[in-house]
Amino acid sequence: MMPSVFVIDDDAAVRDALIVLFRGEGLKARGFESGADFFDRLPDDAMACVVTDLRMPGIDGSELIRRVMTLRGAAWPVVVVTGHADVPVAVRLMKAGVVDFIEKPVDPVQLVDSVKTCLRRLLDVDAERQSRAATVERLGRLTRRESQVFDGLIRGQSNKEIAQDLEISPRTVEVFRAKIMVKTEADSLSALVRMGLQVEADAGARDVQV
Repeated sequence: MMPSVFVIDDDAAVRDALIVLFRGEGLKARGFESGADFFDRLPDDAMACVVTDLRMPGIDGSELIRRVMTLRGAAWPVVVVTGHADVPVAVRLMKAGVVDFIEKPVDPVQLVDSVKTCLRRLLDVDAERQSRAATVERLGRLTRRESQVFDGLIRGQSNKEIAQDLEISPRTVEVFRAKIMVKTEADSLSALVRMGLQVEADAGARDVQV
């Protein structure tokens, strides 16, 4: 399912026009009349693109952006639409995490393209996340010995080399290898290697973050 688009603008005419624009493109769009209205009725969507004006009464665009980034981060990318643009403001907002900055009067094609790009990236990231989660789940099905054989395969060892390291016969390695292919649902050795590389990359990323 395509993520939502949240339109936040205190100008009802502009807000309604943008909602009609997005819905006309087949996107799920909701409107909010202010930053306070948005946070009072904060949606629970896991992924969404936030389209907001900059100058609004109460919670202005800058504060709204800060709160959205704190609450949802990259899962809710922000596109700013404003009639009060200048270079210093644009640079500051982009550094704060805004993915695009569009001046009014809005070019509908530019805005829709920007929002759709955001949504496509969200879907790509989500698909990658699901793929990694599936890989971890499948590898979790392996027994200790199967995991040892898997590690040898990922290191590029032959059946004979794995057998020598584990002190088992090459034929036994072949049996374990067949079980590994079934449990991981890998349709080829290359698919199995990709799983191993993905897990190694994830582990390396975690080590760097720590």
